[in-house]
Amino acid sequence: MRITRLFTDQPLTTGESVLLEGDTARHLGRALRARVGDSVTLFNGDGREFTARIQEVSKQSIVAEIREAFSPATESTTKTEIGLCLSKGDRFDWAIQKATEMGVGKVVPLLSERVDFTIPPERIETRRSHWQQIVTSACEQCGRVRVPPVTLPQALHHWVQGVTADHKWVLHCGTPAASSGRSVPDTAALLIGPEGGLSEGEIDLALNQGFKLLQLGPRVLRTETAPVAALAALAATWGEIQP
Repeated sequence: MRITRLFTDQPLTTGESVLLEGDTARHLGRALRARVGDSVTLFNGDGREFTARIQEVSKQSIVAEIREAFSPATESTTKTEIGLCLSKGDRFDWAIQKATEMGVGKVVPLLSERVDFTIPPERIETRRSHWQQIVTSACEQCGRVRVPPVTLPQALHHWVQGVTADHKWVLHCGTPAASSGRSVPDTAALLIGPEGGLSEGEIDLALNQGFKLLQLGPRVLRTETAPVAALAALAATWGEIQP
């Protein structure tokens, strides 16, 4: 039987009870029809997950008793930050969901020369909250115990000039690229362009800031496919994925 797994942004302590409210309680009580005595798994992003037993169920809240704590090895050794240019429709949503499943450590939405739409200022925080919820839900599904933050969108050149990591790569098809290397870094950064690709000026800027070219084969990948392919390739190179 599959155990329901949910995120809550509050302290979790073995032997104590926790009050679940809002969307978490509604999803657990209405959608999943939780009952007193049911078991759930809770996590709050501190690197652990907790087994819990439901004690009380009401229309607006659920009380659960925290029982045991575990530290599953579901996080990547390397914290990888992706600067991902915005894309239309649900492509960006899909990309960050799958990147989360692949172990990304941070998501930075980017505005570049070929991003051909804007988000109204009054809706930027709403959009960021929407993206953060997608990432959180992906963590619930895939077993992760740390939730990658999603920042507010920023200009590509600001991120490129400010990001720090042991290894930094810009995805670029059609050009001989440097190897990703076999050593396992503590931190890494990936720059991924929009549907129209990065401009030559943006690529030059990244290279001047210490980025190296990373090529994922001879084919052109869609912007929503590239993060998943890149993270999978690096995980395999660093030994996280074993054949």
